[in-house]
Amino acid sequence: METIIAAGISAGVTLLVCVINNRYQSKELISLITYRIGELEKKVDKHNSVVERTFRLEESTALQEEKIKVINHRIEDLERG
Repeated sequence: METIIAAGISAGVTLLVCVINNRYQSKELISLITYRIGELEKKVDKHNSVVERTFRLEESTALQEEKIKVINHRIEDLERG
């Protein structure tokens, strides 16, 4: 009978230690995940910034190319006339 009680107490203490350990590790894991998500958000923001700047540069380049075409047509018209 005493052996069964001792085994029950040991199992209870072991279970309690496991529960406490799991909660502690869960908090650490959540902190790590939160940190890594924050770092990923920073990278995504940098990437989006680069994409936006590239888009603006492409628009500007297209506008400049159109202006060059117009100027070339004007030069051709002046050379003919």
